[in-house]
Amino acid sequence: MVLRKLIQGVDCINWLCGWLLATLLLVMTVLISWQVFARYVMGNSLTFSEEVARFSLVWMTMLGAAYAYRHGSLIAVDILSGVAGGRIGRSLRLIVAVASCIFAWVLLQEGFSITERVVTQTAPSTRVSMAWLYAAVPAGAAMIFMNSLVIIAENFSGKKD
Repeated sequence: MVLRKLIQGVDCINWLCGWLLATLLLVMTVLISWQVFARYVMGNSLTFSEEVARFSLVWMTMLGAAYAYRHGSLIAVDILSGVAGGRIGRSLRLIVAVASCIFAWVLLQEGFSITERVVTQTAPSTRVSMAWLYAAVPAGAAMIFMNSLVIIAENFSGKKD
């Protein structure tokens, strides 16, 4: 029961993350298209669009990696678990999930550390704190950590084989 609630909660967060990713992609597409139009048709480019698009790309990369990890869409070398099958393949998936969980925890700690160090710096054109950009690292790491826990929970509950 508790594992099921954990899985449902994280899947709900992933659903929201998917919509955030779609919104970031839309913002990036509109800004870059407008930048090209403004530069080549109107002869005057926007001052902030490139920076906002870059920020969006960083956030999309970190959150998108976590989203793809949950849905099993990341590139993986799974020939060993595919050939092994059964109990050994399940054990290998568990080991990978535990290793991912440990990596995400280290990335989360280091991401917070670097984000704290850049709080006083500002982006050149938008004048927002660079912490907003660097916060993508701990946010993505937290999502990877949560998704790793769910994959481990699914492995123990036998939901996904």
